[in-house]
Amino acid sequence: MNVILASASPRRRQLLEQVGLCFAVQASDVMEAAKPGLSPAELAKSLAVDKATSVAATADSQAVVIGADTIVVYKGEVFGKPNNQEQARDMLHSLAGQQHQVITGVTVVADGEVFSDCAVTLVTFRDLTEAEIDSYIETDEWVDKAGSYGIQGMGALLVERIEGCYANVVGLPLVTLSRLLLRVGVRLL
Repeated sequence: MNVILASASPRRRQLLEQVGLCFAVQASDVMEAAKPGLSPAELAKSLAVDKATSVAATADSQAVVIGADTIVVYKGEVFGKPNNQEQARDMLHSLAGQQHQVITGVTVVADGEVFSDCAVTLVTFRDLTEAEIDSYIETDEWVDKAGSYGIQGMGALLVERIEGCYANVVGLPLVTLSRLLLRVGVRLL
């Protein structure tokens, strides 16, 4: 079975490799833009559907396509990927000492059918000093990361605790994905 990951994310690739899935990568060209009127969970799922279906439209008809989108939500505000250091700094200031949600929408498209779900993980940052935020910004680890941090790297030092799926915070909730893949006959375990 031909499995395609509709994402250029190296973190998602790494997670799929860790569970032994054989797959190809074909990044979607879907813009990650806000969609007024949708809840954060609906937004993440909608973007995941858009990514997976756009790649499925050009893929072999027997392909199984995986799409995902991760967002960070703090006090109802969606934090996507920062465009620059100042946005990253502002996000980290907001998240410091606070709890936020990491929501990943996941979609599997196979044989013209679309299966979608999302995972929510609660992440609590420790209090951060200005110097710590500056130091983290200097690493450039915030680049291309929702919420301006990567828990799998130096960003782990920002996190006091998580409640829920760690892989979700990295960018792909593997248990959620596994359930969706089972629906189309692909077993991870």
